[in-house]
Amino acid sequence: MNKKAKEFFDNLKGKKVAFVGMGVANVPCAEFMAMLGIEVYACDKRDKAYIGAEICERLERLGVKFSLGDSYLDILPDMDLVFRSHGILPFQNPWIGECIKRGQKVTTEMEVFFKLCPAKIVAVTGSNGKTTTTTLIAKMLEKQGHKVYLGGNIGKALMPELDTITENDIAVVELSSFQLLTMGNLVDSPDIAVVTNIECTHQDHHISLDEYVDAKRNILIYQNADCRTILNADCDYSIGSSVYHDMRYDVRGKLFEFSIKHPVENGAYMKDNGDIVYCENGKETYVMNKDDIIIPGTHNIENYCTAISAVWGMVDVENIRSIAQTFGGVEHRIEFIREYNGVRYYNDSIATSPSRVISGLKAFGRKIIVIMGGSDKGNDMSEMVPYIFKYVKLLVLNGATAEKIYDTIMNDENYKCSDIEVIKTDVLENALNIAKEKAQSGDIVTLCPACPAFDQFKTFEYRGRKFKELVNGFGE
Repeated sequence: MNKKAKEFFDNLKGKKVAFVGMGVANVPCAEFMAMLGIEVYACDKRDKAYIGAEICERLERLGVKFSLGDSYLDILPDMDLVFRSHGILPFQNPWIGECIKRGQKVTTEMEVFFKLCPAKIVAVTGSNGKTTTTTLIAKMLEKQGHKVYLGGNIGKALMPELDTITENDIAVVELSSFQLLTMGNLVDSPDIAVVTNIECTHQDHHISLDEYVDAKRNILIYQNADCRTILNADCDYSIGSSVYHDMRYDVRGKLFEFSIKHPVENGAYMKDNGDIVYCENGKETYVMNKDDIIIPGTHNIENYCTAISAVWGMVDVENIRSIAQTFGGVEHRIEFIREYNGVRYYNDSIATSPSRVISGLKAFGRKIIVIMGGSDKGNDMSEMVPYIFKYVKLLVLNGATAEKIYDTIMNDENYKCSDIEVIKTDVLENALNIAKEKAQSGDIVTLCPACPAFDQFKTFEYRGRKFKELVNGFGE
């Protein structure tokens, strides 16, 4: 462990540290701190059964104390340091302000990691494409021989890695708007900051669109002249209030861009013939053709252009091309499950917004069977309707938003001219059974929900894994 991190954790010994919200980030962090001899409290409104009996037993063996149920926050006045879960946002939770008034520090796992990490950090945010782009960057760097620590919003806590990470390593971090919201004035901003795109989403969690955009902006506004920023030349980064300007004006280091539509001065882009090249100071270098990329969809070509712009100078062209020719994709992102009775089944559970649905539908380039629906996060469903008419022959709706999506489609002026069949049901399992019964050999069935999973599942990952379990159970 580096000196700075060791001093931080040593100073916490003899103090009380609470983790509020025992999810994928706080659980390993609580475990890590308890192993260092720090007095740790695990707080959650949910019970041990929901958190996981095995997880709770493991933490208790390390001396972690639990505060659960409706009174789970009652212990906070006695704490010296409080870690909030990234999904617990300050303006929705007055207890955070109460802690601050009492003079207590409230932080997050990711804020601490950024302040203490000795390695170079590549950070990725955006409305879409974050996880695939983050994964591609990590795989390219690993292929080159770098030791990479991958984590963040991708589903792995990085604070425990401070025990082993060194200045010679590289941390590749996916950051959500929830994580970035309070990451202002960072001591150490990312050496390379990537913003894949910005669109109107998560309006069920943020006060306004401007707050959402400002959270994303935090990834780059504290960089310095030695840093690199990667932005999408095909995206309007001025989305939000008219008083806000394009994010390009916030770049403190050197700006690199990517595009699948036109050349860029510095960065990767795709030519009309499908060749992907990297340009810097007017000099082009051929990297590969789009057909070298084995995962489907134009959006994945865009993801590769993003990743290439981020790793250029650290990874050789042949290693970039090798990843494109071998990497089969990230779980829950147009993930091929199996072929059954001539029908191919895909899991695109990550598609929780209309724009992701559009990318998922266009990826196959033909009419398919789609299972859609989930919980409502306030998105306007109308933008995806033209693509549904173009690329979907059977749409099976389920969950809390089934009626909303159904009404949006039925009220569209082009519905009567379409040949789409729309069926409503209650839950995901029944929707899959309907799709399976209707599908014929040669068809494609994909779970492309357009919505979060919270009406039926903990997260989109749980939904995707349940979907895969059901599909893999066909014929048993």
